[in-house]
Amino acid sequence: MNFGRIIDLSKHIDPRGNLTVAEGTADVPFEIARSYWVYDVPGGESRGGHAHRKCLEFIVAVSGSFYVTLDDGNGRVETFSLNHPWQGLLVETGVWRTLDDFSSGAVCLVLASEKFEEEDYIREYDEFKKVYGK
Repeated sequence: MNFGRIIDLSKHIDPRGNLTVAEGTADVPFEIARSYWVYDVPGGESRGGHAHRKCLEFIVAVSGSFYVTLDDGNGRVETFSLNHPWQGLLVETGVWRTLDDFSSGAVCLVLASEKFEEEDYIREYDEFKKVYGK
């Protein structure tokens, strides 16, 4: 099972400012149904703390940095440092994710394969382990 993987996006360097593009199915391996961003996260706070049953996510640090920790419910945990706006982390379904240690001014962009459906979320870790753990 893949926890997630870093995907490099195209980076267009220009003296007036750089540009990165993320098109669904071309750069991101799914059609993008929803996008949202998280910002102004107070120091010491965590975000995430859930898993999805069917929604894939592509997480980008468009500004600043933060860590994403992925957990498969079976003792396998992997942490990714996101700090380049031309890279994103593809997070598969059935993986518990938490976002921590946001730098000052960090902005986290999430591109999602599904529109928001509360039923898709598993918000309690014990329930997650029952569904995805061995």
